[in-house]
Amino acid sequence: MYSILFKQEGAHDDAIWSCAWQRNDKDGVDNIVTGSVDNTVKIWKWTGDELELRHALDGHQLGVVSVDIDCFGKIAASSSLDSCIRLWDIESGQQLKSIDAGPVDSWSITFSPDARFLATGSHTGKINIYGVESGNKETELATRGKFTLSIAYSPDGKYIASGAIDGIINIFDVATGKVIHTLEGHAMPIRSLAFSPDSQLLLTASDDGHIKLYDVQHAHLVGTLAGHGSWVLSVSFSPDQAHFVSSSSDKTVKVWNIGKKQCVHTFSDHVDQVKHTLINAPRTIRL
Repeated sequence: MYSILFKQEGAHDDAIWSCAWQRNDKDGVDNIVTGSVDNTVKIWKWTGDELELRHALDGHQLGVVSVDIDCFGKIAASSSLDSCIRLWDIESGQQLKSIDAGPVDSWSITFSPDARFLATGSHTGKINIYGVESGNKETELATRGKFTLSIAYSPDGKYIASGAIDGIINIFDVATGKVIHTLEGHAMPIRSLAFSPDSQLLLTASDDGHIKLYDVQHAHLVGTLAGHGSWVLSVSFSPDQAHFVSSSSDKTVKVWNIGKKQCVHTFSDHVDQVKHTLINAPRTIRL
């Protein structure tokens, strides 16, 4: 039931820190974007049998820590240790915009569900919201916290969740820009956040080795899942919301059944930490 479908050796010259997968809404092509500490962004085409490299994008001066693709599968965004956010045309590989986010104001990035905005966490803890069309900072959300390592939009566009280095998670109401819930279930850095497809649940992954599942509306803890032997670096829901995947610095990727809150499979094929994992129906790519 669970097996390796494809493996790309030497995809980058150094560690891959982030990946994104989205189907183009017009031509139906599955595009995968990877960002690496080798300073490059690469755009790949998934044919169903293999990865074909479409573009290798230069421009960042330091390692790329986060990438995302808009909902239409047309624009990719990348954030780097050089404090620059770049927007790329996936079809042509051309750079569309370069946004100077400042020396401490760019880390993890995510498109809004309507692709109009790009949210990024920062070293100061605040959330910066940029207009994709304008390239300008439209607003910022104050967390009163520390370095924001992870960020996620809910699929319905109503919420933004942020995870900080001190283990604090804030959930914002996008319409008001106000914090509606603060979750303190972890005591160590929050490496990844993921909303369920129906926006009702939130997965949180932490250096404490645990994954927590919260009811978004009421901020209730639904469950705590353990199984990784080290930091949990990434989590991602399946489109049918029946499963999620997680990756860890213990070199494994785990598949979990949400209803049973149990691990149903463990991949142990990597030789180093797995920084990012995601699911794209009906298959999974693991990086």
